[in-house]
Amino acid sequence: MSLLQRVLPATAWMRTYERGNLRADVSAGLTTAVMLIPQGMAYAMLAGLPPIIGLYASTVPIILYALFGSSRELAVGPVAMVSLLVATALTPLAAAGSAEYVGFAVVLALLVGAIQLAMGMVRAGFLVNFLSHPVVSGFTSAAALIIGLSQLKHLLGVEIPRSHHIHTIVIAAFEKLGDVQPYTILIGAVSIAALVILKKRAPKLPRALIVVAGTTIAVWAFGLADKGVAIVGEVPAGLPTPSLPSFESGTLTALLPTAVIISLVGFMESVSVAKAFASKKRYEIEPNQELVGLGLANLGAAVFSGYPVTGGFSRTAVNAQAGARTPMAGIVTAVVVMGTLLFLTDLFYYLPKAVLASVIMTAVFGLIDVAEVKHLWKVDRADMSLLLLTLAGTLSLGIEAGIGLGVGASLLWFIVQTTRPHAAVLGRLPGTVAYRNIERHPEAEQFAGILILRIDAGFYFGNVTFLKDLVRDSLLKQAQPVHTVILDASSINRLDSSANGAVGEMARSLKETGVQLLLAGVKGPVMDALKKAGIYDDVAGEHPHLSVHDAVEGIMTSPPDGGGEQHESLIRNAS
Repeated sequence: MSLLQRVLPATAWMRTYERGNLRADVSAGLTTAVMLIPQGMAYAMLAGLPPIIGLYASTVPIILYALFGSSRELAVGPVAMVSLLVATALTPLAAAGSAEYVGFAVVLALLVGAIQLAMGMVRAGFLVNFLSHPVVSGFTSAAALIIGLSQLKHLLGVEIPRSHHIHTIVIAAFEKLGDVQPYTILIGAVSIAALVILKKRAPKLPRALIVVAGTTIAVWAFGLADKGVAIVGEVPAGLPTPSLPSFESGTLTALLPTAVIISLVGFMESVSVAKAFASKKRYEIEPNQELVGLGLANLGAAVFSGYPVTGGFSRTAVNAQAGARTPMAGIVTAVVVMGTLLFLTDLFYYLPKAVLASVIMTAVFGLIDVAEVKHLWKVDRADMSLLLLTLAGTLSLGIEAGIGLGVGASLLWFIVQTTRPHAAVLGRLPGTVAYRNIERHPEAEQFAGILILRIDAGFYFGNVTFLKDLVRDSLLKQAQPVHTVILDASSINRLDSSANGAVGEMARSLKETGVQLLLAGVKGPVMDALKKAGIYDDVAGEHPHLSVHDAVEGIMTSPPDGGGEQHESLIRNAS
C-alpha cells in the first residue's frame, strides 16, 4: 500500500471505481438518507439539542469518514448511545437546547475528534480492548433503558425532569399522568405500533420516514399543534457556516472525561459493526485507520455545528442491504441530507416530537441484551457478574460512573486471574506421551519421585508468590519422597525480572533439599530471559527438554543423586 493510500484510503477505491457500482451506491445512499434524516433529528433531540443539529452532524462528517475510513458499508452519523452520553455531560452545564448548550456540544465533538485522531495516529486502537464485551453489553442494556424511558415526556406530552435514574423518571411520569396530552399519547402509540408492525411485515420499507410523513400530515391537517401536540416548529434552512467553536479551559476540563468515554465507546461500537459487515464481504478493517476516519468525522462535526458521531448498526445494515459497494454510498447520503437542509426544511414544521421519541424508543429497546445474560449464565458466570454489575452501576450511579465501574471491575478481575492462574499436577495418559491434569484424568500415570506441574499463565511479579506456594503445597500433598519437580513451561510466554529471580531462588532452595527443578517446553523468549539472568543451566538439566515427556524419560534413564532424602526435610525447606 502506498503512502498516499495509507493517508487517504479513498484514493484506493476511487482509482479502481467501476461505473457499475454507481447505481448500487446511489440506491444505497438514498435509502440510508431516508432513514438517517428522521433518526438524526430524533437523536439530536435525545441529546437535548435542536433537531437541526442532528442534520448538521449528518453531512460533512459522513463525507470525511468516507474519504478516510476503511469500511465500505459503515454508516456514520448521530447514534442513540453517543447522544445519551452528550446529554449526560451537558445537562449540568447549561439548559438543554440553549445556545450555550449547543456550543458545548460542538466543543465536545471537537474533543472527541482530537482524541480519536490522536489515538489513530499513535496506533492506540488496542485501548478499546479494555472495554470487555460483558461490560459493553451491560452498559448498552442499561443505556437503552435510560434512553427509552427518557422519551416518556415526549410521548405523554408533559414535562419530566431529565434524569439518568429510571426509577426517578418512572415516578415523575406517574405523578404527571393527570396532565398528559391525549392527542400526543395517541400519536406516540400509533407511531410505535406502526414502526413495530412495519419492521416485521415490511422490513425493507423506510418505516421511520413513512411514520414521520404520515403523522406530520395528520398534525397539519387536523390542527393538532393547537390542541397541545408539541411539534418541531421552524427548522432553519441552509447549510451551517464553517467555524471553530470558542471555549474556555474550564469547559475542556468539564467535558474531557465524557469525551474520552465517547471516543472509546463510539469507536468500539463503530469498529464492531464495521468488522461484522466486512467479514461478510471478505475484506479487512484497519482499526487505527477507523480511529483516524472517525476522528476527522468528529472534527468535521465540530467545524460545521454538529455534535459527536460514530457508526451505527441499524443504518449500516440498511446501507449494506440496499447494495452499498463502496464509501461512495455514504457521500450520496450526505449530499441528500444537504439537499434536504437547503430545500426541504419547511416540511418539518409540523413534525410531532412524539414521533421522534417513538423512533428512538423502538430503536434502542432492541439493544437490551437478555440473550447475552442467558448465554453467560451457561458459559461464564464471572463475565455474567461483570455484565450485571455494569448494568446495575449504570442504572443506579449514572452513565459515566457505570461504565467506569464496569471497566474497573473487569480490570480487577483480570488482575486476580493473572495473579492466581489455573495450575495443575500432570500425569501421563496411558499408552501416550501426552500429560494432562490428574484431577480431570484420574487414569493419568504419575511417576515415583517426580512431580510435574503446569501454570497456565505468563510468569511475572504479580504471581511469583503463587508459584512458590504452588510448589510448596504440591510437595506437601505427595505421599512419597520427590527428587525432581518438572515445571511445564509451554504455556509461559514471558518472564520479568521478578519471575526470573523467583525461578532461580526456587531452583537453589530445592537443590539444597536434594530436589532438582527442571523446566520443560521452554519457549524462545523465556529461554533468552533465563540465559540473561544466568539461571538457565540450573533448570535445564544436562540438556534442554523440549517436552515434559522428554524430561521424564531423561530422569528415568539417569535418576538424580540425592533422591533418598527424607521427605519431611524436603517439604520443610521447599519454599
